Amino acid sequence: MEIFDYILSLEKRAAAAVSEMSCASFAARNAVLSRLADALREGAASVLAANKVDLDAAAENGVAPQMLDRLALNDTRIEGMAASLEALAALPDAIGAEKVWTRESGIEIHERRVPLGVVAIIFEARPNVTLDAAALCIKTGNVAILRGGKEALHTSMAIRDIICDTLESCGLPRDGVLLVERTEREGANALMTIRGYVDVLIPRGGKGLIRNVVENAKVPVIETGAGNCHVYVEKSADFDMARRIILNAKVQRPSVCNAIESLLCDRAIAKEFLPLFAEDMRERGVEIRADANCIDCFKNAVLATEEDHYTEYNDLILSVKVVENVDEAIDHINTHGTRHSEAIVTRDDAAASRFTDRVDAAAVYVNTSTRFTDGGEFGYGAEIGISTQKLHARGPMGLAALTTVKYIVHSNGEVRK
Repeated sequence: MEIFDYILSLEKRAAAAVSEMSCASFAARNAVLSRLADALREGAASVLAANKVDLDAAAENGVAPQMLDRLALNDTRIEGMAASLEALAALPDAIGAEKVWTRESGIEIHERRVPLGVVAIIFEARPNVTLDAAALCIKTGNVAILRGGKEALHTSMAIRDIICDTLESCGLPRDGVLLVERTEREGANALMTIRGYVDVLIPRGGKGLIRNVVENAKVPVIETGAGNCHVYVEKSADFDMARRIILNAKVQRPSVCNAIESLLCDRAIAKEFLPLFAEDMRERGVEIRADANCIDCFKNAVLATEEDHYTEYNDLILSVKVVENVDEAIDHINTHGTRHSEAIVTRDDAAASRFTDRVDAAAVYVNTSTRFTDGGEFGYGAEIGISTQKLHARGPMGLAALTTVKYIVHSNGEVRK
């Protein structure tokens, strides 16, 4: 079968499952999630065996270590995934809620929250996204079409099998969650361009993937952003706090989109603070790419280029720039950032307020690590992605972002005059 026809067949199956999924009761949808958590734990051995196949192939093909970390599952991560399902099941229903009002004409208007319908997600080699995306769609009565990276295909298939078995055991259609098993690039292109079946397409991954989807899709898209995130250490900052935040935001998990890629430091404290920061980074193996104004503060730094300030490294690399004040920091972030997550470390309330008001990003932090930009940390359960656009959804996209509204209007035979 040609790849276009293959994708079209999946989309038709998805569309056929919409009615049953969208009308499933809150109890039925939660029952799937609860059973799925148990089934994932019970099926952990099969998932981990599939994950080993993917990891071995990825290592043999020279996949970078930080990407291998994103791909890898273990017992702890499996348990975390199962626990996230249980947390998601405990959240209130995002669909069905109504606002009701009556007009002078005699019509009664009900604004009701409803599922989007068919939600397609294109993502890279992140097997946890297979589960998170499917679970969020199930919770909100949507049908999911998942197209992950080829490096995680076997793991995603194992997870998909557990999901579909659980849907079927709970009386819902197996086609409520569909996985694109073919990995040709043309498959992603078909998913972006076949109109009439997909209600929204959400890309999750690096800048190249997101740009390709945004520029070429013919179906509605929610843009999730690459994460060129910054921490700005303002001149009044507590040094110990700043060092702790930077370590967490850069080193804890450098391959994720809410890790920082750039440090901005106020000139007034640069000579005192940057050597302390440099020692922290040296101990953790972080490569520093510093601008000409501060490279002398480091022993082994590389001179930063303009491109470095735009780069999402997803690695133990950090660009560093000295700025004169909060306004220069804001200007640098708004010029080079990706509207994802930005942070200021300061004891000056006025500086904090100016930063939060003027930085254009989905999440802006004061004295807090950017690593908190996450659906689970925000109390949304699993997330479908971090939206950096301003229409429909912004920031961590939880349940509400996967709904829309429908208007149901009643009257006693009224006609418009």
